[in-house]
Amino acid sequence: MKNRLWPTATLLLSASLLSGVGCAPTSHGARGVAQSASLTAAPHNGDASPSPPPTAPAGFAEPDFDSHVALLKKRLPSKEFSVVVEPPFVVVGDGGRRAVEEHARGTVKWAVDLLKRDYFTKDPAEILDFWLFKDAASYRTNARRLFGEDPSTPYGYYSAAHKALVMNIETGGGTLVHEIVHPFMEANFPGVPAWFNEGMGSLYEQCGEQDGHIRGFTNWRLPGLQQAIRRGGLTPFKTLLAMDARTFYNEDKGTNYAQSRYLCYYLQERGLLVRFYREFNANRGTDPTGFDTLKKVLGEQDMDAFQKKWEQFVLGQSEEVRLTPLTR
Repeated sequence: MKNRLWPTATLLLSASLLSGVGCAPTSHGARGVAQSASLTAAPHNGDASPSPPPTAPAGFAEPDFDSHVALLKKRLPSKEFSVVVEPPFVVVGDGGRRAVEEHARGTVKWAVDLLKRDYFTKDPAEILDFWLFKDAASYRTNARRLFGEDPSTPYGYYSAAHKALVMNIETGGGTLVHEIVHPFMEANFPGVPAWFNEGMGSLYEQCGEQDGHIRGFTNWRLPGLQQAIRRGGLTPFKTLLAMDARTFYNEDKGTNYAQSRYLCYYLQERGLLVRFYREFNANRGTDPTGFDTLKKVLGEQDMDAFQKKWEQFVLGQSEEVRLTPLTR
């Protein structure tokens, strides 16, 4: 069995892990990067479906990246920044050449390869820049300088307008994997609803590799969701899945993210997530929210009853790993 978990951090493990840790945050949401480890056996999220066809090439050759990098270097805020090509991205950072290469080869390539294996058949249509700022001050200052905007999150974000993934890499590699999901969703799943876009992205905030497949683990979003369930009145799935982006991001955003994440996590744990992604994508014209596809894949007709069952599943989970940052 080949297993891999992601980050550089001090470990406190639950009984469900033998060793290592995923892209987990501290209680403040900081996320880790990568190291090898072992994991107890469990079904991976691709059990129910065969592998997709090979990924279609984005159509960019080495000269395209050379031209892109030449233009990019003229925009670098200082000489501290290093540039590493890791197709379909160009990775830029001010944490030192070695650190940028480690993030590019160790996290970006790893995540892209595994996400393509189970989900995505097309690369983004344009070369995208991955800006990895070394700390919060660099993140805020350079986001304003380069893109004329103040980040709305302390971790990172994807800007389709600027063809960039922008992040404070000090918060860790889980942010990196989360943001990688979004441009691939954009390229492969036109009109993907906010709940599934963010549910899939946040699933891999804490993640690892098992038997050659990417796998999300429970993470820092779990306790808040459990509290919301105990308080009662959690949004019905039909309502959550039908939310437009404005509602999803502006009304009870934290709970919406967590509920979406742990619906994806439930599907993964039942070996149904890859099947759901493919069937939902194929049927998006007639089922734009995914609700009907969800009922079919789950084999559930009474979704109110299913939600109660899912809530009990969530309440029975524990946060597998807690991290404190390493001092380098």
